[in-house]
Amino acid sequence: MADDDEDDRFLTREAFRQQFPVTEMNVVEDGEELMEFLRRTGRYESAEHPLPELILLDLNMPRKDGREALQEIKADRDLRHIPVVVLTTSDASIDIDNSYLWGANSFITKPASFKKLMDITQTIGEYWFNVVKVSGRPG
Repeated sequence: MADDDEDDRFLTREAFRQQFPVTEMNVVEDGEELMEFLRRTGRYESAEHPLPELILLDLNMPRKDGREALQEIKADRDLRHIPVVVLTTSDASIDIDNSYLWGANSFITKPASFKKLMDITQTIGEYWFNVVKVSGRPG
C-alpha cells in the first residue's frame, strides 16, 4: 500500500488484517518510496522481499504522487503485471478516467467509515486473492 496519510494506512492495514490475517501488507508513504520498494533500490536495496501480488495506491501523495507512480509501474516491463487498485479520496472524473488510461485495474474512492472500509477491503481481498488468477511473471 502506498499512502501518505498515517490514519488511512493504519485503518486499511487493520481492515485487511482482520479479514485476511495471513496476508502480509507492506506500506510506503509516497510514490518515490513505492518505486524504491518495487525496484529494491534506495532504502530497500538490500531488502529481501517478493514483489507484491497487489498494489493499493493513493493518488495524492508528496514527492511522487500516485499518478506518476502508476504510469511508471505500468511502463516498466518487470512491474506492469502487478495489479494496481487506486484507493483514494478523489472521485473526480478526470482521476478515474486517467487512472484507467494509465493502466489501473480498479478505482475506488475511500469510504468515510471504517465499516464501509471493511466492506471494501473484503471485496478487494476476495476478488484479488481468491477469484482472479494473476500472473507472477514479468512480461
